[in-house]
Amino acid sequence: MSDGRAWQGNVKARLYERVRERGYDSLTAFAEARPTASLLALADELGPDDVAAVQVFSGLVAEAERSRRVTRLVRGQFVRELSQHLPNGWPAVLDDKTRFDVAHALARWTTYTPETHKERVKQARAALRASPPPVGWRPHGPDDALLLTLLPDEEA
Repeated sequence: MSDGRAWQGNVKARLYERVRERGYDSLTAFAEARPTASLLALADELGPDDVAAVQVFSGLVAEAERSRRVTRLVRGQFVRELSQHLPNGWPAVLDDKTRFDVAHALARWTTYTPETHKERVKQARAALRASPPPVGWRPHGPDDALLLTLLPDEEA
């Protein structure tokens, strides 16, 4: 976690320099090579002392907007949140603990959703609650078949 140095200097330049040092031409390519890593894990890999998770997410959103792939980014963020909060996949039973874990993953997903896609994410969350996925379901990337049915690409 950053001690404040993440906000010093040219944040964007530092972020993209670190991405290039790792052999990627974009932050998106770097993140997609680690589809289940949390934003914090991505930030720590790029610079544990001077890169913040919110900076990584901001860069990902900017790239997604430029490439008109925001829906894919949103699906990818769902994968990250589910991997972090439900590492064994969708629970068989919703008891107090698993209900909290599901709610936490879905709430974090919504938090890390650009405003333009919040309503679609709310609809996808409602669909997941109304008709839960198979027990153990854990998407490993943004192109998971079930995720594509919940949030199909709209950008063109």
